[in-house]
Parts: sequence; structure tokens; C-alpha cells
Amino acid sequence: MAKRATNPSTRQTSTATIHDQTLLRGEGGELHQIAEGDVPVLTTAQGGPVADDQNTLRVGPRGPLVVDDFHFREKVFHFDHERIPERVVHARGYGAHGFFETYESLAAYTKADIFQRPGEKTPTFVRFSTVAGNKGSADLARDVRGFAVKFYTRQGNWDLVGNNIPVFFIQDAIKFPDLIHAAKQDPDRDFPQAQTAHDTFWDFISLTPESMNMVMWIMSDRTIPRSFRFMEGFGVHTFRLVNDKGESTFVKFHWKPKLGLQSVAWNEAVKINGADPDFHRRDLWHAIQGGDFPEWELQVQLFDQEFADRFDFDVLDPTKIIPEEILPPKPIGRLVLDRMPDNFFAETEQVAFMTQNVPPGIDFSNDPLLQGRNFSYLDTQLKRLGSPNFTHLPINAPKCPFAHFQQDGHMAMHNPVGRVNYEPNSFGEGPRESPTRGFRPFAAEEHGIKARLRPESFADHYSQARQFYISQTPPEQRHIAAALTFELSKVETPAIRERTVAHLLNIDETLATTVGQKLGFKAMPKPADAAVPTRQDLEPSPALSIVERGPKRFEGRKLGILVTDGVDPTLLQGLTAAITKEKAVFELIAPKVGGVTAADGTWIKAQHMIDGGPSVLFDAVAVLTSAAAIDDLLQEATARDFVADAFQHCKFIGYDASALALLEKAGVADALDEGVVALPGEDGLEAFVAKLGKLRVWGREPSVKLGKASPPAKSR
Repeated sequence: MAKRATNPSTRQTSTATIHDQTLLRGEGGELHQIAEGDVPVLTTAQGGPVADDQNTLRVGPRGPLVVDDFHFREKVFHFDHERIPERVVHARGYGAHGFFETYESLAAYTKADIFQRPGEKTPTFVRFSTVAGNKGSADLARDVRGFAVKFYTRQGNWDLVGNNIPVFFIQDAIKFPDLIHAAKQDPDRDFPQAQTAHDTFWDFISLTPESMNMVMWIMSDRTIPRSFRFMEGFGVHTFRLVNDKGESTFVKFHWKPKLGLQSVAWNEAVKINGADPDFHRRDLWHAIQGGDFPEWELQVQLFDQEFADRFDFDVLDPTKIIPEEILPPKPIGRLVLDRMPDNFFAETEQVAFMTQNVPPGIDFSNDPLLQGRNFSYLDTQLKRLGSPNFTHLPINAPKCPFAHFQQDGHMAMHNPVGRVNYEPNSFGEGPRESPTRGFRPFAAEEHGIKARLRPESFADHYSQARQFYISQTPPEQRHIAAALTFELSKVETPAIRERTVAHLLNIDETLATTVGQKLGFKAMPKPADAAVPTRQDLEPSPALSIVERGPKRFEGRKLGILVTDGVDPTLLQGLTAAITKEKAVFELIAPKVGGVTAADGTWIKAQHMIDGGPSVLFDAVAVLTSAAAIDDLLQEATARDFVADAFQHCKFIGYDASALALLEKAGVADALDEGVVALPGEDGLEAFVAKLGKLRVWGREPSVKLGKASPPAKSR
């Protein structure tokens, strides 16, 4: 297929045509006339040169259009069909290219080629997404995040299609349509979208107790991540690794971010969605374009049938985890994202992930949700991409040699060559199966009656939910209570609220009571009937806490510096140098678009004006002003909000002497704590930047009533 011509020398510019003059738009927006031979000729999709792309073919200057304007017909035809059906779930996504590097040979566990040679790099494409929202929704919705990785291995494509949460709502795939129907917008009113704070979702949840472990996860800060770069990923299900001897080892896959875990506060998420609904997309774009390549380590929990038999819960149950303290994950490789797509639609939108895409050496368990996903995904891709030949699209095509007899269909880009298009044949043509190299499923022995069943080992719906809750730090527990209170406050049907709180009573009585009181319950309901009593003996798992797994450093984060005319250039330069040394980035915010004039007369360019650069866009802030400019700044409501929001969101705030008046105006000066630091300070600017690695001053939170929805948590 012919490739569209490009001119690398003009990639940062655009062209325009006015009548018979070809113009080049420069980086500053100015137009320059250029010679006709210096730019590619515009053609139809069939390659025919176009003489006039500004006017349709018509009879006379004011007459009707004529039917033989094939260029207009083709152009409008294609435009009318530009949109393909968006994904039913995971519609809003963003992706990037990268590579996976294997640490060591795993030949003892698997014959998968990707895990045989230490140091080998395999091309990958990764797509992050929200689940419930439509394609045009905002990035910071409280929602599960998809984390799907396509490995272009030497043995074909392997799709590890997971989420940023290791468990799921349901145990059987037959309930997936019901879950998604309940979570998406109501069919009569078509709202709300990109949120679960409504009757139908919580109605389904309150009638589906198997969801309660997932409820703890989705009401935690896991569902409002600060960045794709700062969240974990999980394969969710139990898979198998199979070696050359046909021996099987169970495996669970984990992605661990190099830069540690980090989320935002709910109040912060709401404001980010208003200030920058593309917050996560912009963050990933700028990180990769700036050479700060995101990185995750792939870790695996490996276990045999004996471990599975003695573990407290069924490893085939997708609503359960194996705590890392019981089975520590083993690092086996790293994922690096180092290139953005050339075209969003062609790659990120058309990429097709399917759980059933596995190479020889990786196999499935009998997890009923995984089995159902394996059946479902192929239909999904046919509906979205319009043809069984979606594998011909470059983003979906294997990068290894491939050969088969599949033919024809819409948009077939390659067909079998020669006389033979079937197998076996006696002409000696075409590919043949390979018993030694091909995929062979693990030879598991299966037995039992054929019936619609749910195993008794799946019946404990509350014990791991309790374990997750008690594993959180006190601030995180407060956030869970606040999230439940907010969500259920939007539920209009009292019985649904009561049923949900009845489930919470089986998880933690203090949590349930806090939520019930906030909802105005005059009396608490009875605990929901439990098929299996909640276990009280499960130990907390610190690995389940975002705060416990935080970065402890500011690397990869962003400092917002509010500056005014008269700013001390030495102080500013020292602060930015310290931030750069920490491998973090900074952006300047000024009262007006453009920048400010420093005390020495130099011009300093800013990236934002105050109205467009609120503190919610940054991980920490600094305010560097001057005595001459502070009075004007005090009149700016957005400047006061800049400081007040940062304080409310428990962020670190640095300030110079003249900026103290702004802190007073914002109501912060009377509550100064360790996170509000005078600059340059006795210990210097590098000491201030070192403090930023804590990210939040959680001890401040109760005083600002951010997420204060429960009393202090029980000791753990």
C-alpha cells in the first residue's frame, strides 16, 4: 500500500492554499509563499493529483453542484465515515510505543520465546484508559484504569490486557453486560457518564456482594491516579506458564512503576477536570517528548498447585488477590515507553487487544471471567473495526513472520498467493502446522457435571475487602469513607443506600457507621447476610497502600512556581536548578500571559497565567514575588486560590518573604506547618526540594477538612 508523501523539513509547519498561491505557515504563524515543487502534490485516495481543493464542481458561479465531482464525493464520503464505533468500555484511552527488556531466562517455567534470553528487547504498544466514560469524557473521573500491553514477540503477539486494580467486580463473565449496563449512563436519560455516583450502579452493587472487595479498591485513591506513570498495572487473572516439558506453573502479572505510586485528592480531581480534562494525556505526552521515559517493572507471583490448594482463597476467583507479603513478586523484566504514536486514530484508536492472544508457553487457567473474556474479545474487534482483517492494520499486525490461509473479507490487504488456499494439500504449497513449535494447551484433566455452577470456594465476599481497608493508612481510610459518602449521597433510592451500608457492616463497623451517619441514617441496618463470615485474622498488607508505596522522592513530578515582576532572579535560578537536579520539572505561572520582568531587568517567560495554571496541576508549588508587585497580586482571587488550594490539598508550599502577605490573604499564614517553607531557608533550596519527595503533608488534612469523613483509623 502506497505511503503518503511527507517532507521532514516541514513537519513543524502547515501549508495553506489561497487561490493559486501555495503558502507555508511558519512556527510563528506567519504565511510565506513558496514554490509549487517544494511541497507534495495533494491527491485523491487513488493517487490522482488535485487541481482545486477549495471549490466544488458546479454549473456557473452560483449554480447547482454536479454529480461527477469525484474528488468532492470521495472527500465527503471519507469524512462521513471517519468515526468508528467507540469501545463499549475503555473508550477514552491514550497509548505509547516502547519496549520490554527481559532480565533473565525463565526457561525453567516457560517456553515462551520472549522470556528466554536476558537483555533481549521486544517492541510493545501500551494503551491506558478509563472504563466507564465515553471517548470525550475527562481524564480524572473516579474510575478503574485500563493497562493493556501488546508485546510483538518472535512467536506472535501477546496481549496482557489488565487494569490498575488486581481484582474485579464479578466472578463470572455472564454478568459483565449487567455490570457495564448498570455503570454506564441510564438508557432513558443518557446520564450520568464517566462516574458511578448514581442509582443503577449501586443498585447492581448492593445486589452483588461478590463486588465488595472491588468496591473498597474503587472507592480508594487508586481510581484517581496522578498520572499513568505513577500507577500499577495487573493482569488480574491467574494464568499459566508452561515449559518445554509440558510442566505448568501458575502466574499472576504485576506492573510496578519506577517512579512509585501517587494519586490526587478528590477535591483536586474535580478541579483538574475543569482546568485540564486532558491532564493524564498531557502528562504522558510531555514526559515522553521530554525524554523522561516512563518505566515499569514486570513482576510475577509464581506458584504451583500445592500452594493453590492451601491458600486461603481460590486462585481462580478474579475478586481475590494473593497478598505480596505471602507470595513476594519476582522481577522478570522492564517496560519502557519511549515514543508517542504518529497518528492517534491509526494506532491508539485502532489497536485491538485480546486476552486470547498468547504465545506458546503462556496459557490460561479456568478463571471463569478470563474464559469469558477469551470468548468475547474477537466479536468486539469485528464490531469496532468492521472486518475480520483488523489484524492487517499495522498496529495490530505481528512483527514476526506469519503465514495462514485466511482470505478475502472487507479491506483484505494480503491474500494467499498461488493455487492453494487450504490445508492439508498435496501440492506442497503454503504453511503447515508444527507440533514442536506451535501452541499446545496445558494438558489439564477436567471432570464434573455440565451445569451452571458457582464454586463454594468463591463464597467469601468480605474478608479480603476488610483486609484491603485495614491495610490503608488513616488518610486513605478517610478518603474511602468520603468517597462512599459522596457516591451514595447521589443515590436517590433509600433502599439502595441501606443495602450498601449493610454490606459495609461486614467489612468494618466504623467505616459503615461513619458513612451511615453522613448519609443521615436514623438507625443502622442489619449486616447483610453473608454466605461466609468475615475473617478477622487476615493481617494488613502494606503493599496495598498507595502512601506506603509512594516514591519518597520528587523525580518525575512537577513544581509550579508563581512569579511576579521584580522576582529575585538568583532565588528563582537556584530553585529551578535544584528541581532539575532532582530530575523533576517546573513551570512558571505569571499574572499575565507571557511572563515577568525580574529584579535585574531580564525577561522571564512563563508557561501559564494564573487563571490557566491553578495549583491543582502541580505536585508542589512555590510563590516568588516582590514587594512592588505583591499588592496587585493580593487583588487576584485566582492567586489566593492558588495558595489556598495547595494548602487544602496538603501540598508543600515554598514562599519568599514578600509572598507571606499572599499566604495571609489566603488564610494559610495562621496554620503554617512543616510543609509551608520560607525560601531560601536556613538549609537551602536543595533541602526544600528534598522535602518534596513526601508529596503530601497528611498531618494537615484533618485541619483543612479535606476528606474528613471518619474518625481516626484504628491502629494497625
